[in-house]
Amino acid sequence: MALFGKSRDINLFHTINSELLKDIIQTEVAYYKFALEQTTSNVYGESMGKVYYEPMKISCLINREDQSWSSDNVTFNFLKNELIDINLVPQVGDILLFRNNFYETDSRSENQFIMGRDSNYALSTETTEHGDSFSIILSTHISRVEKLNLIPLRGGKYPSTTKLDGGNANS
Repeated sequence: MALFGKSRDINLFHTINSELLKDIIQTEVAYYKFALEQTTSNVYGESMGKVYYEPMKISCLINREDQSWSSDNVTFNFLKNELIDINLVPQVGDILLFRNNFYETDSRSENQFIMGRDSNYALSTETTEHGDSFSIILSTHISRVEKLNLIPLRGGKYPSTTKLDGGNANS
């Protein structure tokens, strides 16, 4: 039977990392959730213009690769509990705004576990209270503003970024 990684230890990890992201690092992105049901498509399943919900501010860690002539790829790391609290399920095609650049999500991975385990997938009854899924990592590429149908105002500000209220993605 495992001695460490029970709910008390997991709560400590979540609390420390939440404070680290929100109070010390303080890096936030605007998250535009893709609205599939509001996007019209043709007979081939293609869409001329995608529709997104109003953006939400979310704290995260950002791993930015060196810029190259062909692409600008950025990885965004979110605490899974923070996304659960705001009822957000990241998916391929969602848009993130960081430093006046829009990034489209290419892939999502969830492979960082506390104590190397996820209690949701425990094989024995003795370890169902040990470990937890910790973060969700989104790999993205830079996207053109014209593709998103957002018009920049003077000074490089986009109209939809002024409505960052941290509301629910389903509203």
